[in-house]
Amino acid sequence: MLKTGPVRALGAMSGTSLDGVDAAVIVTDGHEILEFGETAYRPYSPTDRMILRGALGLWPGEPGVAAATEVVDDCHMACLAGLAADLVGFHGQTLAHDPAGRGTHQAGDGQALADYLRLPVVWDFRSSDVRLGGQGAPLAPFYHFALARRIRARAPLAFLNLGGVGNLTWIDPAHPRPETEGALLAFDTGPANAPIDDLMMQRRGLPRDADGALARQGDVDEGVLDGFLKHRFFARMPPKSLDRDAFAALSQAVAGLSDADAAATLTACAAAAVVGGLEHCPIPPERLLVTGGGRHNATLMEMIAAGADIPVVPVEAVGLDGDMLEAQAFAYLAVRVIRGLPTSCPGTTGVAAAVGGGQLSRPQHRLAAQAGAAPAGTRAHTGM
Repeated sequence: MLKTGPVRALGAMSGTSLDGVDAAVIVTDGHEILEFGETAYRPYSPTDRMILRGALGLWPGEPGVAAATEVVDDCHMACLAGLAADLVGFHGQTLAHDPAGRGTHQAGDGQALADYLRLPVVWDFRSSDVRLGGQGAPLAPFYHFALARRIRARAPLAFLNLGGVGNLTWIDPAHPRPETEGALLAFDTGPANAPIDDLMMQRRGLPRDADGALARQGDVDEGVLDGFLKHRFFARMPPKSLDRDAFAALSQAVAGLSDADAAATLTACAAAAVVGGLEHCPIPPERLLVTGGGRHNATLMEMIAAGADIPVVPVEAVGLDGDMLEAQAFAYLAVRVIRGLPTSCPGTTGVAAAVGGGQLSRPQHRLAAQAGAAPAGTRAHTGM
């Protein structure tokens, strides 16, 4: 058990967009966010992304998983070295997610990371939630609740993360704790950046539709959009979660469209999923605070704003860092795990009762590697 009181925690996140590893330090006691610290980012190389894409949908022991795990471990070691902390929260890279079937699979070896960094590492955050009947996702909502309290929100509001998959957290900050009934409702909204990014890579060799410029030039295929919204996922009540490739048929549906029309249609689908998700909120939120890479897509943001009856703004509008918010979340959750506090509840994952997830690995070997400077390929900068 670490010292009581505030902990300097380092969180790491590699999301379904497969762009790279985000790392962020916060100071927290597991309840309040007391300080934001350093951040760092290490992009995946084209070879890294190829290996990770090849492992999507695979389960432990299957061919390709070991290579993906090596990429995840090496990139995290490179990114996190040199950031001072008492504790690390390591999410790993989701390769497969099937909570109603085989469970959930995040590649990454927390013990290897603990040995390399010579720090305790909390990892495998999702498995215990799934074992107890939950979706295992999303897990950032408890951190969103703490952020709502930090920015002194008074009325219900919502956070929207636009990663490879979109997820929404509705928050009533009047409640004393995130696990209190009625404090949180969270769920995946549908595909977000992933189909757009895949389209751009397949057709133009680019990682994303920068600023939504290509989508802005195209026309939305209303037939594809209507068919998308008939997917059975949207008829399910939250909490609910998605695998990155749960909507693989969407990419096939736009195969006959021009590049611009396909990008416009996929962007409209992502926006429509968010707008439909807002209808599940118990009380309309006063505003939608957007984090994740999708907030940089002006066309996507405009489409969401056009369908929502509330202000839609990036989290920077309230002084937060939308590039590092999920990494910060796993730093926060790591402290909650070691303090025996819950990290998910019925309103966030559908688990039967509030539960704490994650396993703790302590360093077993003193490795020769020194964590004095960020290795090559890592960009470090100061946080908020």
